[in-house]
Amino acid sequence: MNILATMLAAEGASVETSAWTVIFWGVLALVGLVLIILFAIFARFIKLWAQAYFANAGVRMVELFGMAMRKVDPQVIVMGKIRAIQAGLNVTTRDLECHYLSGGHVPSVITALIAANRANIDLSWKTATAIDLAGRDILDAVQTSVNPKVIDCPNPKSGRSTIDAVAKDGIQVKAKARVTVRANIERLIGGATEETIIARVGEGIVTTIGSSDSYKTVLENPDTISQRVLEKGLDAGTAFSILSIDIADVDVGENIGAKLQADQAEADKRRFQAEAEKRRAMALAREQEMVAQVQENRAKVVLAEAEIPLAIAESFRSGHLGIMDYYRLKNIQADTSMRESIGKPRPAGQQENPGRPENK
Repeated sequence: MNILATMLAAEGASVETSAWTVIFWGVLALVGLVLIILFAIFARFIKLWAQAYFANAGVRMVELFGMAMRKVDPQVIVMGKIRAIQAGLNVTTRDLECHYLSGGHVPSVITALIAANRANIDLSWKTATAIDLAGRDILDAVQTSVNPKVIDCPNPKSGRSTIDAVAKDGIQVKAKARVTVRANIERLIGGATEETIIARVGEGIVTTIGSSDSYKTVLENPDTISQRVLEKGLDAGTAFSILSIDIADVDVGENIGAKLQADQAEADKRRFQAEAEKRRAMALAREQEMVAQVQENRAKVVLAEAEIPLAIAESFRSGHLGIMDYYRLKNIQADTSMRESIGKPRPAGQQENPGRPENK
């Protein structure tokens, strides 16, 4: 019995030892897996962490892992933070991640902030990110603020090379201007773009030329155009400040006044011709009406003459007219007819009395 008990006790101890062995190896495998995962993560971010550490950027390994989990490019954030710290800018890692997740361009914003800081331009992180998220090129804005930009007026892309206007004397003047502008960071959000500057300058040039008494005045003093345009404050409400407006070229165009007068004269001529044709048609119609009226009156005369024999016959029957009275009437009619034939003018070349011998 003692031997059996001893064997059973030894077998139970062996089973318990095997269970602890399985648990031990399981835990060891889990620890090994965790170490492998941590090593893979550490190996992935060790270079970025080392760069941030030696640059005093203050980016922790946990933050790098969190960036990967939030689908943020750690390379962009770390390099942006290093550049900001080295330039003396106070930008946190959270700010960089927030702007990246908002769809902004972190490298462009950091470059613009560094350039503005070096040029002593007051540009905060909030303003820079707002300009970038609004779709404006913040880096180009800072560069334009430091290095003024020249804009051609009119824009060559519009297909026109000159701004055409007409002086008071009717002569066309063609001008070309170059506008030097500098970006205004404070008005960059909500400010008008270059197209507004070009449109306003073109309007000012047209107004100035149109108010000139003669094209010669414009050709003699082209600087008056730029002076008057600058006095109007065309950069109000825009994202730029106009530094100067220079007239690059001034040419004489067509005589628009004479052309307009010729066109007006031609239009008046056609109008008068139409009115004359109308009066002519009315006169022709009136003439035809008169011809018709004459024919009508002749018909009435013929009808009246046809009643004369009836009246004579009635006079004979009633005794109011005698035979001698009738013959005297016929003689008077014959005498009247002869006198009318003698009083008629002879045709040219006809002889006075062709029957006489001296005229043969």
